[in-house]
Amino acid sequence: MGDHKEQQPVRVGAAVRRRRRALELTLAVVAERAGLSVPFLSQVENDRARPSSTSLEKLADALRTTAVELLAAADPAATVDLVRAEPLAEGDFAPRTRNLVRGHHQLHASEFTGDHDAGREFQHRNDELMYVADGAVEIEAEGRAYRLGRGDTLYLTGGVRHRWRATVPDTRIIVVAVAEHIEAVRDRSR
Repeated sequence: MGDHKEQQPVRVGAAVRRRRRALELTLAVVAERAGLSVPFLSQVENDRARPSSTSLEKLADALRTTAVELLAAADPAATVDLVRAEPLAEGDFAPRTRNLVRGHHQLHASEFTGDHDAGREFQHRNDELMYVADGAVEIEAEGRAYRLGRGDTLYLTGGVRHRWRATVPDTRIIVVAVAEHIEAVRDRSR
């Protein structure tokens, strides 16, 4: 098995449905405006049919937008992307950062090995999870210090200022975060 990345076509169904609902239009109204059948539009919204470029343009016009905007708002293509570990030279303990996810996605993941600039403060727009794969770290967040060892995790909501430092050699931390370009929705009812 080799490294590979497989992509399927972009799925516009959810973007069409979101736009139609935002305009408070029924399937029948949009289908009529676009000159398409209601069953076909339903299949498009449920990603059981893909509109041709002509049909997509008609749908965009009926929804008072453009095909480009619908495609931009579409669900990202299904992706499978394998990122292999980089072999290290024996005795190489230099600090390093490695992206675990390539490209522009809703989720970012990075692996930090060794120490880094412990004075650097981070504040991310969206939530993140820090997982200690090996070693130990000290994380300062919201005025409190947390000591984490192998297997421990710390979850930080968006906007929390924090900094961290490795407290033992050969520390490896995995950081998984919601991408900055995603507008995270907070449940304000709590």
